[in-house]
Amino acid sequence: MSSDFTTSPSHPTDQTADATVPASDAAPVTAPTGGDALNVGWIGLGAMGGPMARVTAQAGHRVTAFDMNPASLEAVAPDVAAAPSARDAAAGADAVVIMVATGPQLMSVLFGETGIADVLTRDTVVMVMATVGPAAIEEAAAKLAPHTARFVDAPVSGGVARAGLGDLLVMVSGADGDVAAARPLLDAMASNAPVVGSKVGDGQRFKVVNQLLCGVHIAAAGEALALADSMGLDIAQVHEVLGAGAAQSFMFGDRGSRMVAGAFDDVRSALDIFVKDMGLVNEAAGLVGQEAPLAGAAQALYQRGHDEGMGRLDDSVVFRLLGGGTRGTRGDGASPSA
Repeated sequence: MSSDFTTSPSHPTDQTADATVPASDAAPVTAPTGGDALNVGWIGLGAMGGPMARVTAQAGHRVTAFDMNPASLEAVAPDVAAAPSARDAAAGADAVVIMVATGPQLMSVLFGETGIADVLTRDTVVMVMATVGPAAIEEAAAKLAPHTARFVDAPVSGGVARAGLGDLLVMVSGADGDVAAARPLLDAMASNAPVVGSKVGDGQRFKVVNQLLCGVHIAAAGEALALADSMGLDIAQVHEVLGAGAAQSFMFGDRGSRMVAGAFDDVRSALDIFVKDMGLVNEAAGLVGQEAPLAGAAQALYQRGHDEGMGRLDDSVVFRLLGGGTRGTRGDGASPSA
């Protein structure tokens, strides 16, 4: 299989960029009963895909996975069996879950030189849980139609910790019968998996809107705290005080705390993910003629961070990109040079 869907711990290609939203009171994952246990082929074991595959196996499904990175396969053993190729993982599976990073990677998995399309049957459920955008998912589903009639669009939100608890939000779209066939897997991975549309692509559309909000909110948090820093304010106090008022948002709370700490090497959601996802947002907006000036500004900011070598740092590094921490005061009230 082409190396263009390699995943690795240092470059979490499938990691959702709106990571670590508050956990729900989800019940522990339980094993399915009898006939609900599925043979699952799994492709992509990055930061999100790995824990998602493991929790699916722990729920009683038989999961066989492929990833280009041997360490990713070792990380989910013994719960998840390793396959030597994507085709081997998919062969004979009731369902195939694909958790890669981009539309081109998805097309390579399905139709590349050693793609899986030819080993699928008319009854195989293909469930794409990555964020690849509406255009890519619709192209993949149309091209795959001669091989399998079942296709589910199911991008995720929630972050790594919740992925390992089976506590994700999954935005599901597809035909009723296809979604019903995938429901045992959704129940293993998600505490909330609403059907948001009957058409493949609607799940991606929901995720694009989600990423617009997340990407703009992170950028706004970075800009606000950088401004506070430049004015000589204690940014830890700014974060605490404003977080108790109308300016609070999840991203200001979550990413803002990382900005205050300045630990941008502790990567929970890489900046490069938003380079990709804000591109998908602006592509989707362009296709329907919708102005998206805030999304465009946020995309330019993330692209600038990538160009300045920050792409693999935590996305909270936008604070530093905007000059935060290089002037004024930090969270302990001391100047940066102190």
